[in-house]
Amino acid sequence: MNGKITTILNSDLLEKYLLGETTSAETEMVESYISEYPEVRKAYDELQDNLEIVAKSNAIEAPKSILNAILDELDEKPVITMTNSTSQRKKWYKYSIAASIAALIFAGTAYKFYDMNQKLSHENQVVVDEIFDLRDDIAKNNQRLDEIMKQFKQLNNPETEKYIINGNYRAKNLKTVAYINPKEKTSMIDVVSLPQLPEEQCYQIWAEVEDKMVNLGILSETDRQLREIPYTEDALALSITIEPKGGNANATLENAVAEISLNKIK
Repeated sequence: MNGKITTILNSDLLEKYLLGETTSAETEMVESYISEYPEVRKAYDELQDNLEIVAKSNAIEAPKSILNAILDELDEKPVITMTNSTSQRKKWYKYSIAASIAALIFAGTAYKFYDMNQKLSHENQVVVDEIFDLRDDIAKNNQRLDEIMKQFKQLNNPETEKYIINGNYRAKNLKTVAYINPKEKTSMIDVVSLPQLPEEQCYQIWAEVEDKMVNLGILSETDRQLREIPYTEDALALSITIEPKGGNANATLENAVAEISLNKIK
């Protein structure tokens, strides 16, 4: 083995060349030695094998600066005549790096599209939910509008009688309005104002039929809107009494706070 071969084998030129850290002059010299001397080519191949083993066992990604340097060198180096083994290894490195970069780009793009698809699916679901809510609101509004139109027709019906019920000395501020149509057999009541009661009491409205009182429901200050109450055939009068919370099965006549005769109803 001549002195030049010994010198290059004992130096770190092969390692630097493998890592792409040699100068242009050093690169030309190393490549000429690899091409010309089998001993140098063998040492270079062993270094490549060792680098592959270390890289795979530790799974350490090479620094970007080294990868870039290797790619630059692969693109810029002049073509030299080397053994098929060395040429194939250099191609393998270049293709494997390119494949890794392509895989990373593909993975990043796939994740981006997946994330966009997830966001789009969520937005679509929100829109669908809002549409269902809107349809539900429209249905409720239409139902409420139908009820209002029905009440409006009843109030404007010539057969509908209006009765204003005012409270007595027990409930001076009490005021309700009853709308009764004996022909259509409908009854409605509008709570205008109700004096506040203790929490354990409530107002209850009754229809007087001959010698009995028929329960028509509980009146509440929080329910101040025109609403239907049961129509009572042959009712003689309407009365409002104070009853225990939740209502009573029988009217407490001594607690009556308002009454009006319905003699007009035939």
